Amino acid sequence: MILLSACQKETDSTEWTNLLDPDLSQWDQYLSYRHQLGYNGEQPKDEQGNLIEPIGLNPTGYDVFTMAEEGEEPILKVSGEIYGCVISKEEYDNYHLQLKVKWGDKKWTPREKLLKDSGILYHSVGPMGAEYWRSWMLSQEFQIMEGHMGDYWSQANSAIDIRAYIPEYIMNPVADVSQDFIPVGEGEDITGLVLRNSNYEKPMGEWNTLDLICFEGKSIHIVNGELVMVLQNSRYVEDGQSIPLTKGKIQLQSEAAEVYYKDVKIRDLDSMPEEYVSYF
Repeated sequence: MILLSACQKETDSTEWTNLLDPDLSQWDQYLSYRHQLGYNGEQPKDEQGNLIEPIGLNPTGYDVFTMAEEGEEPILKVSGEIYGCVISKEEYDNYHLQLKVKWGDKKWTPREKLLKDSGILYHSVGPMGAEYWRSWMLSQEFQIMEGHMGDYWSQANSAIDIRAYIPEYIMNPVADVSQDFIPVGEGEDITGLVLRNSNYEKPMGEWNTLDLICFEGKSIHIVNGELVMVLQNSRYVEDGQSIPLTKGKIQLQSEAAEVYYKDVKIRDLDSMPEEYVSYF
């Protein structure tokens, strides 16, 4: 167990920028589909067999993303009813992102019998709906799921290297700082998911603090002060060529589960914080 209770020894002189306000003014919104059971990656069709277009960017008349207050603190409520995300208007490269997250009660089709799910998608570039669910941009994912906070998912044609135990048969690789980096994602034998090294999620109804640290293609996933994954060589693969993926927007997912976010803040880094350098 690696406890990082301080977790912010890096450049304390760099001030935090708050990313949530009552008007959600630093984010765009995107909605794709009310996905149904049996979805297979193809564009959904209506009962007459006609293709359904995604709802789109900054639609009106939907309450998937709403702002409330707890005391005087702004809180983002994500209903989860429709797949999509809020997308930062700014792009970020070398930074420390911190936020608090907790689950609501509701789940929606097609995840009513599955775990509640959301995620932080970082280094997000390109068009919306680029991946399997036609809902998000090409990106790297810091998974937010019941029992799986801090997992990694490749979104679209992204790839990265992760310190993890190699998988065997039906097993998924499991992150561990004692292991060498293994390649994951587009163009690799391991195509999608790496599990965090352990579960540090707090009980239902309590706020969890998540830290994402990114610097020059390297990243660190931290859950409630515990380091759960070390990643490097962030990239995407296009026409067989690997292209560095070190900068982009940040997306917070709506993925068929009710979830709340607060204290979403970010600050620039001019180096990888000293306490993490040895992992690379």
